[in-house]
Amino acid sequence: MLRFLVLYTALALGANAAQAADLNTLKEGSMESLVVYSKPLPVPAFSFTDDEGGEHSLADYKGKVVLVNFWATWCPPCREEMPYLNTLEKELGGDHFAVVTIATGGSNSPAKVGAFFDKEKLGALPRFYDEAAFASRAMGVLGLPVSVLIDQNGDEVGRMIGGAQWDSPEAKKLLEAMIKN
Repeated sequence: MLRFLVLYTALALGANAAQAADLNTLKEGSMESLVVYSKPLPVPAFSFTDDEGGEHSLADYKGKVVLVNFWATWCPPCREEMPYLNTLEKELGGDHFAVVTIATGGSNSPAKVGAFFDKEKLGALPRFYDEAAFASRAMGVLGLPVSVLIDQNGDEVGRMIGGAQWDSPEAKKLLEAMIKN
């Protein structure tokens, strides 16, 4: 039994290192700024709400690759990347991948977020809120936008600080490699 556990641990650690190395080789174009960790990091527990005040967490997405985007309506780079995230969710979202957008801070009321989503036709993205910024603080978000890449095990494998063209061929190639892993 002990040999099995040692072998399993070694294989798991090797797979994690291999995944990080693979992701680093895929960082091209707008993905060059993505920081990929050599070892996945545990994600702290936090919750966020929907338009009706219902509570959600990343546990809702267990088993999926998740791109969590912290943003705000007042943030120009955030607003600029939202259509890219919407296209990405339309193209890759489903059983194995999800984009989770969380408007952080008290100035992002459902009315403001809804008006922005309607104006930009962002129908594929969820409308989640972190009014008191507890989720963003738990994740160490110091500025906006920040996108956090979560693997199927619920661990953070990478982070993008600043906006990115998430629907670019380079981004999709990187994400598809994670989904297949």
